[in-house]
Amino acid sequence: MGKLQSKISLHTATYRADGSLGMPGRGGAVELHSPAHSDAVTCVAAVSPELCVSGGKDKSVAVCNWRSGAVLGRFVSHEHEVTKVVCTHDSNRVFSASRDRMVMMWELHGTSGPMQRFPGHDLVVTGLAVSPDASQLCTGSRDNTVRKWDVETGECLCRAALSRNLVTHLCWVPGESYVIQTSEDKTIRMWDSRELQVAHTFAGKRHIQTSCDVSEDGRYCVSSSSGFAGEGCEATLWDLRQTRSRVCEYRGHLQTTASCVFLPRGPALTPSIATSSHDSKVKVWDRDTGGLSVSSENSSCTRKAAFTVKRRNNQAGTSLL
Repeated sequence: MGKLQSKISLHTATYRADGSLGMPGRGGAVELHSPAHSDAVTCVAAVSPELCVSGGKDKSVAVCNWRSGAVLGRFVSHEHEVTKVVCTHDSNRVFSASRDRMVMMWELHGTSGPMQRFPGHDLVVTGLAVSPDASQLCTGSRDNTVRKWDVETGECLCRAALSRNLVTHLCWVPGESYVIQTSEDKTIRMWDSRELQVAHTFAGKRHIQTSCDVSEDGRYCVSSSSGFAGEGCEATLWDLRQTRSRVCEYRGHLQTTASCVFLPRGPALTPSIATSSHDSKVKVWDRDTGGLSVSSENSSCTRKAAFTVKRRNNQAGTSLL
């Protein structure tokens, strides 16, 4: 087998903070910074238009300025790989989940030790979502359970167990009490967080559902599917407010679609969705038509790509990492 080559197509786009779209020319270059982790980066979340937090196989959570590449802080207390990171809307607190079955809360500008611990899951924690008012935390695990926590006290308020519900991702619907969850049982569920009961189960899919995201207005959800050789590998748009049915599918990846996200809207942009895949491609789709807008390729066999989206004070910033 020949040496693996890496390339990035010229069809790249920049989503600026004002919502406009930039298309760099042939002279555009990708900036490379010193590694933020000593091992693979497993997850990333936006803090502000310039800051992001990331988790890695090195068991740490890093706070970085992605423009300069500077690592501004590092949290180290997990005993195994960090699987998920998420921030509160006020950007003062960071939550991390790990293969050590523990969830921790950190003060962004505080000490290096965790402010709160949330123990209780029996297996790796694979889902993490914070309520819109930042008072509650929802977690999911491969132990088939979803749990709701009080952020301040660390108390587990509710626990729900469903057979074969190996959680892959969680996201809280903005301004609502609902939490969307994807699972290895090929199911997308909507939980009512008040009593932690399933409020709706979406139409079944043929493959494992790997990730999900909810639009800023809470109207739509997008989920992504595993697959191989073009079978499966799609992302699916779901209506959350009226029919709760499938609206559109985005097909074109050749291997598992690992993550999906709604991109910020602006006057110059149509509503768009971005997906990343094990086929080493990132694609941007027209949300309403399903048409492909942008495709970038990195053939170095990257297994995961991560997206960060931050909406704050009517500004939007997006990075495709």
